[in-house]
Amino acid sequence: MIPRQVFIRGAGDLATGVAHRLFMAGFDLVMLELPEPLVVRRLVSFASAVYEKKIMVENVEAILCPDHIKVAVANKNKKVAVLVDPEAFSIKKSRPKILVDARMKKTADLASIDDAELVIGLGPGFYAGRDVHAVVETMRGPDLGTVIYNGEAAKNTGVPGKVEGFGIERLLKAPESGIFKPTMEIGDIVKKGETLAYINERPVQSEISGMIRGLLYPGLEIEEGMKIGDIDPRGKEVNIDKISDKARAVGGAVLEAILHRYHFDNISKL
Repeated sequence: MIPRQVFIRGAGDLATGVAHRLFMAGFDLVMLELPEPLVVRRLVSFASAVYEKKIMVENVEAILCPDHIKVAVANKNKKVAVLVDPEAFSIKKSRPKILVDARMKKTADLASIDDAELVIGLGPGFYAGRDVHAVVETMRGPDLGTVIYNGEAAKNTGVPGKVEGFGIERLLKAPESGIFKPTMEIGDIVKKGETLAYINERPVQSEISGMIRGLLYPGLEIEEGMKIGDIDPRGKEVNIDKISDKARAVGGAVLEAILHRYHFDNISKL
């Protein structure tokens, strides 16, 4: 039988795409986050529930849960449960059958293949068959959404996929460490060279014109070089309330990995 509950480490926009797809397929979701998640695409990230107490993304609601009793209530009421648990103690306590590591850390602090019956890692940093049971490719291109059962995803290039010819220019990064103070909002149209935030007293200016697709929450303490926002050069054409095509593809791949592990003939037992 396919387990009904899925734990996801991380609740950013990519993790939210995964959670939304699994929720629509009938799974119960528990998402683990930091006390102050550095979430950029706030309108399409269940991590925003940590700040807002609840958030609706494409007709699926996530709510912040203070404990496992509230997690059970949230799932019973057909809501995604978000739990502040940076150390993932709840994984050891609950022993979930299915675990997705969607933190996109790309470094050594990764999931263990022993954390659950099925452990799925998103993107680079995981090796399927050693760290996790399956890895999902997250790099844009013909392999996006491929499920890897032996090996690893493409290496992180640090350069986002191009939109209308713009790649790295779309990203907003902190010029120094300090307190993030935005002067504009997600959805605003910005011109090249326009100031849209300050780190301490130092202005952050856009390298291109377009719509602000994402910004960190105000007042967060950040480190130099950290991503603090992004600009979409398509401007008013962009729907900032929609899960991205990339996140949907990755979500579909996670669903594929689950069905591969538990077999299609059991899907009617959900």
